[in-house]
Amino acid sequence: MAISGIISAIVVGLVLGALARLILPGKQNIPIWLTILVGIVAAFLGTAIARGLGYADTDGWDWLEFITQLVVAAIGVSITASVYPRKHIRT
Repeated sequence: MAISGIISAIVVGLVLGALARLILPGKQNIPIWLTILVGIVAAFLGTAIARGLGYADTDGWDWLEFITQLVVAAIGVSITASVYPRKHIRT
């Protein structure tokens, strides 16, 4: 993967993390930096899945690849939110 591919995956990952939080119902109690990190990982995993299934290299914008990345990001944010320790309020 070229450096431009890595940079674009990071940028797409930023967007993916934010979109994943928006489409998931309820509140996700995870920090924004963790959401971004999950989005970046989802960008790489989604691209790997799309390449493995053979639909990553198309002309123009790869909508199917982006949708795959978004689904992976939503799953990742959901799992991360469920295992991330919540702050306890002392009374």
